[in-house]
Amino acid sequence: MKNLISKTRDIRRHILKITAEANSGHPGGSLSAVEILTVLYFRLLNINPNEPQWVDRDRFILSKSHACPVLYAVLCEAGFFPEKELKSFRRINGLLQGHAHIKTPGVDMSGGSLGQGLSFGVGVALSAKLDSKKYYTYVLLGDGECDEGQIWEAAMSAAHYSLDNLIAIVDRNRIQNDRWTHQVMDIEPFIDKWISFGWNVIELDGHNITELIDGFNSALDFRGKPTVIIANTIKGKGVSFMENNPDFHGKAPNKEQLINGLSEIDSS
Repeated sequence: MKNLISKTRDIRRHILKITAEANSGHPGGSLSAVEILTVLYFRLLNINPNEPQWVDRDRFILSKSHACPVLYAVLCEAGFFPEKELKSFRRINGLLQGHAHIKTPGVDMSGGSLGQGLSFGVGVALSAKLDSKKYYTYVLLGDGECDEGQIWEAAMSAAHYSLDNLIAIVDRNRIQNDRWTHQVMDIEPFIDKWISFGWNVIELDGHNITELIDGFNSALDFRGKPTVIIANTIKGKGVSFMENNPDFHGKAPNKEQLINGLSEIDSS
């Protein structure tokens, strides 16, 4: 457990550093998903960094693809590419583009337009069923993108095909773009919606590593339906001036903010 907590600090440092150096990116929604990806990549996923395209690997789909700084940081820490590549974030022809792209080792879907990741995940999970493969497909959604009708078409499809090898995770940080989600489109009753679409639902604290491990294990044990994990999180988690602050949805920290943010992470 201590190793996982230490890993979350390393990942948060990377997120701040690469967005600050690029003077661009989406730190807020990346920081809210740190514990989720840490548990997945360093505790649960069946993957091989030396063989990123291994056919029997578990798949991870980042539907909220603008939050790629957290994915890049995790992939780096997991050994998919050397740390020096983090400096290529958002550079022309760099390995790490501003939205996740399949040319990056470890990335399973090119993203950009929101609302598409769950549909992609349904296809991947259905393919596994048809091919009698044992791998699981995990899809990380933003709560803001759950405004998209395509999410609910995909949810209906996943339940229809009984895709119990599909696990969706909603990063429920309650902020999208420049305001609170309920101000844009109130998606409540959120849990009841997923239940009505035929999904198994688990709600938990998305920053509590023990709850995340238990939640994922429960999802892996569940049969007959796809599972969605509603992970309640804080946008900008770990950096006080970014927490619950819509300004840092797509705003990189300046030099002073970087220093202060790294100091907070180091002392946490």
